[in-house]
Amino acid sequence: MSMLWREEIKRWTFKTARFTMRNVIIQCLLYGSLTFGIWTALLFIYFYHNHVSIWQKKTQETTSTWSLDRKLQQQIIHGSGNILRPHVRVQRTNEDETKEQRPFLKLGKDFNYTDPELVLGFLKYGFNTVSSKSLGNERHVPDTRNKMCRNKLYPTKLPTASIVICFHNEEFNALFRTVSSVIKLTPHHILEEIILVDDMSEFDDLKEKLDYHLEIFRGKIKLIRNKKREGLVRARLIGASRASGDVLVFLDSHCEVNKVWLEPLLYAITKNHKMVVCPLIDVIDYMTLEYQPSPVVRGAFNWYLQFKWDTVFSYEMDGPEGPTRPIRSPAMAGGIFAIKRHYFNEIGQYDKGMSLWGGENLELSLRIWMCGGQLFVLPCSRIGHINKQHILNHPGVIKAVTYNNLRLVHVWLDDYKEQVFLRRPGLRSIPYGNISERVELRKRLGCKSFQWYLDTIFPELEASQASR
Repeated sequence: MSMLWREEIKRWTFKTARFTMRNVIIQCLLYGSLTFGIWTALLFIYFYHNHVSIWQKKTQETTSTWSLDRKLQQQIIHGSGNILRPHVRVQRTNEDETKEQRPFLKLGKDFNYTDPELVLGFLKYGFNTVSSKSLGNERHVPDTRNKMCRNKLYPTKLPTASIVICFHNEEFNALFRTVSSVIKLTPHHILEEIILVDDMSEFDDLKEKLDYHLEIFRGKIKLIRNKKREGLVRARLIGASRASGDVLVFLDSHCEVNKVWLEPLLYAITKNHKMVVCPLIDVIDYMTLEYQPSPVVRGAFNWYLQFKWDTVFSYEMDGPEGPTRPIRSPAMAGGIFAIKRHYFNEIGQYDKGMSLWGGENLELSLRIWMCGGQLFVLPCSRIGHINKQHILNHPGVIKAVTYNNLRLVHVWLDDYKEQVFLRRPGLRSIPYGNISERVELRKRLGCKSFQWYLDTIFPELEASQASR
């Protein structure tokens, strides 16, 4: 009996010990997981802020398509326009440029990371949405034109314009300020229509709310909602196909036009229907949304096919027209220009084979110059643009930009495509789709060689060939 009792005690003791050990193991795993999670979060925050800090130290000037650097903005001279023009900065500035690196979030050391609404707005839209909401649907912006521009007079009878604005998940107030500024500051007899193309936006306030607010502009607004995501290039083609005005004016969805912005563009086109014209792009600061004037600049690019702003020779603003004189531009920035509608169709519109967005501005710029057209910046037309701070380079966007640039390279650069491949050899083996239609278009239009473009329009680019 005592033997059986002792055996029972042993079995009970073993079960208790096993149960206790199991509890200890579970607790250890639980606390270990919790500790690991805390350390992971702390390390992420450390490396995240460290990455931003390092990037800000290394980067002295923004590479944003739209942004002008601070020094350039400070060179503005409203009266004389005597701005000296350095050689365009087309040399390689960073060994890592080919890797398309960008910071996670470049918002400055004074950015308030503890404000969730502010942070969320930047993550979602790339600018200060708190300030955007406080500004509301419209506001007054300063007249940033040169004094001589304000004295210019334009004919009453001008071509009509269809304004095409494409958007995808745009911040509501920024989009509505774009529309309301066009309505408010454009004479109605030359404003044929505003065509809004919703490229499959997902945000609720761009649905019924937008429809409701646009009712006040009934008669001037056409709203097209794409059934699938088309990307900027095809969305613009959809908008252009629905236009009935004499001139197409393409705007981004986060702009604010300035006083007498459209008349100079239309008047220039009446004098030459093959002239494509761009306004001068003022900067709307991404943090404060302050409207800031820009100096007279032209568009350029480097052998990485990165768009750059370039200042203008002072002698180009000599003569009776002074700083109001149209400036010949080798390239246009991404989204804001005016073109005769029939000429847009004649010259081949956009390359429909391009994806999403990126590179279409350079492709169109080369096509305009090489195929008998002209491209000018008009200092007397001013439009403000929010210089958004894009948070992450989405892989899909990077892929699209690369794909689009390769189509441009193989259609328009002739033997000079080797200059691109020397700097980015990895591009040689990347597919770029069927370009036979665009090659045939070039032949049909009787376009000149890229060598002619370098010799005649943009010699500074050829001079930079040795820079790698």
